[in-house]
Amino acid sequence: MRLQKYLAHAGVASRRAAEEIVRAGRVTLDGAVVTDPARDVPDDGSVAVRVDGRDVAPVRETVVFAVHKPAGVVSTARDTHGRPTVVGLVPAGERRLYPVGRLDADTTGLLLLTDDGALADLLTHPRYEVPKTYVATVAGGRVGPAALQRLREGVELDDGPTLPATVEQPRPGELRITLREGRKRQVRRMCRAVGHPVRALRRVRMGPLELGRLAPGEWRALDGREVAALRDAARPPADRP
Repeated sequence: MRLQKYLAHAGVASRRAAEEIVRAGRVTLDGAVVTDPARDVPDDGSVAVRVDGRDVAPVRETVVFAVHKPAGVVSTARDTHGRPTVVGLVPAGERRLYPVGRLDADTTGLLLLTDDGALADLLTHPRYEVPKTYVATVAGGRVGPAALQRLREGVELDDGPTLPATVEQPRPGELRITLREGRKRQVRRMCRAVGHPVRALRRVRMGPLELGRLAPGEWRALDGREVAALRDAARPPADRP
């Protein structure tokens, strides 16, 4: 396995950042400084890999779960108030899983859990604008053209204007909204700003991955092709195949 990939899969940094770390001479293999990111490294722990003098754990197969988060479940690994958490929905075993982004307790739908910290960072970093699609049931019946245009072009919120969004209205009182940013309770705030507060909200897509037929509380492990597609979605457009 190439060194930059080894570091990325170990959660040290993204592949691009790992390459820079290696070239800067911050990585040693069995005590010898290595500056070639393409250097082969066995993934069985037989070589001591260190970054800035700290050991990097041997690469092991990572997991990514797609979960249909039910209402009332919080998007954290632990909750100080004793509420059920999304991590408790999957067979984590001894793995330390991280939610990829968050959904508030009242919002349902697609959430990813993984022990691949580098992948989680890529999917949530604002730079990459990974699209996320929500279906919102809103008050006030049919949303008029002026309100739809505001949602599409950007809504002024207390933390600044939103980026342009893709907004469709499949039926009166239901909106399908695709965002390329992830502010706190953003869909709810946008809809309230145009006079149509959200009554129910569900995330149905993240990048290339759809919620599909998962029922609330159900999960499935993603296969290698799906994980690769997520990584591609989190790369700058110029770097994508």
